[in-house]
Amino acid sequence: MTIDILAALQDATATSPNRLNPLRLFLDADIVVQVVMVGLILASVWTWAIIVSFSLRMGKVTRGSKAFERDFLKAQHPETLVEGRKHQETPSATVAAAGLAELQRSTAPGGKVADREATRARVALAMEGQVAAEADSLAERLNFLATTGAVAPFVGLFGTVWGIMNSFFQIGQQQNSSLAVVAPGISEALFATAIGLFAAIPSVIAYNRFSHRVNAYEARLQRFADRVSSHIGRELEGI
Repeated sequence: MTIDILAALQDATATSPNRLNPLRLFLDADIVVQVVMVGLILASVWTWAIIVSFSLRMGKVTRGSKAFERDFLKAQHPETLVEGRKHQETPSATVAAAGLAELQRSTAPGGKVADREATRARVALAMEGQVAAEADSLAERLNFLATTGAVAPFVGLFGTVWGIMNSFFQIGQQQNSSLAVVAPGISEALFATAIGLFAAIPSVIAYNRFSHRVNAYEARLQRFADRVSSHIGRELEGI
């Protein structure tokens, strides 16, 4: 008899998990909770893809802009430098190219400028517009991070509420309110909230950090545009 009891306890220990198994929680969950979990997992994967790609792109853009700005300030003929760099996805080069293109459009075939102040203002506006366009291009995918950070916890909470409702339904069906009946469903439901937080927390942190970097880079581009505007202003004085 004692041997049979010990064998039964060993079998129970072998089959009962002693820690949470995320895969088992997912497989045992209700279909609605599973759909919520899959959606949150996909959002989390896409969030990390944006984080990695934006970090790589921002590093490349920053290095390229620093190199171009350094060369621009040293160049004897900046127009030639801009023409060679504007197609290399360097925002500083495209900003300078926008200003020089407006100067060229405002200059008569004989090299004369009818209104220097109006030309200078149009050049400045052209570069300001290009600065804004470059900043928008860098930040175009950050809205997904903001959306995920704001919505993911509530989506996970929806899965949790649904799972808890299902657990109460099981109580009514089995006429049994013991923890053995409700605990599995509640565990699966809370797992949906955990996944929602797992998707939301990195999204919020990354969005705040990247938004600051984009704003700082936009300010840097604007300062460079002011230097280009000064350079063009000196050219206009000599015309």
